[in-house]
Amino acid sequence: MAKRKQNNESVSDDESSDVSMINVDFDYFNPNPDVDYQAIKRLLGQLFQRDADAFHLHELTELILSQPGIGSTIKTDGKESDPYALLTVLNMHMHKDHPSIKALTSYILEKSCSNSSFHSYLHGLFSQTEKHVGLVICERLVNMPVETIPPMYRMLTDELKAAISQNSAFQFTDLIFISRTYHLTEEDESFLINNATVRTSSKKRSKKSQEPPEEKRPADGIYDFHPEDVHIKALASYCADYEFNRAPSEPRDKESFGLDTRARVIIVPVSRFEELVKRMNAAYAVNGS
Repeated sequence: MAKRKQNNESVSDDESSDVSMINVDFDYFNPNPDVDYQAIKRLLGQLFQRDADAFHLHELTELILSQPGIGSTIKTDGKESDPYALLTVLNMHMHKDHPSIKALTSYILEKSCSNSSFHSYLHGLFSQTEKHVGLVICERLVNMPVETIPPMYRMLTDELKAAISQNSAFQFTDLIFISRTYHLTEEDESFLINNATVRTSSKKRSKKSQEPPEEKRPADGIYDFHPEDVHIKALASYCADYEFNRAPSEPRDKESFGLDTRARVIIVPVSRFEELVKRMNAAYAVNGS
């Protein structure tokens, strides 16, 4: 049986569209070692992008599936179907000798070097054993709505509380998040804005636009891939953006197609985690959920 069910409706804002509404039921399950392996491994590859091979994804997937009582997956076709999203947390201290966690620890330290204070803080955390760090892994297919994410975080909060009451394996002081970003040059942005303007002008003038206000361009041209990351950053102690180690198969130039995908590592004190979940729920709640 699903842990939770959520109905999501997507309404078209174009009267000429053939499809006006899509109803989808999202079911939330514990990670299932019997059926989720391949899909979770693919989601990890999507999260870590070109650097994924460095993290022993087979072993990392097995580690995630070894703690099915922590975290959630989202499915639309029953327990035996493939998950479309994953949220879980791993104890980086308890699993410090695991090949995936060892590789991720070195990688995170490397990528935090651009922020000396962040790097020093992480080095101190990883060098001691009193305080434990949780690695939050959250990824979903590109067409999954952000509204499906807050319930996963709420359930994770409850699961961590229950686990802590039984043992100390999930007693953390800090949580590390790794998430994707993308970079737009000024030329990229001008092209996208011009295309959006053309599409908007082609719509019926009698209908008011429901597009959100334009986001001000960041000074570095780095944008969040997932909307909820704005709330994670707001409560972070430290944050560092980075490019992948492995070069793209084809060098990027002005004619390159597709996003210039990058990544970000964020650390949040666990004392702020419940506030983070509240903010996500307030921003993306569906039907009062």
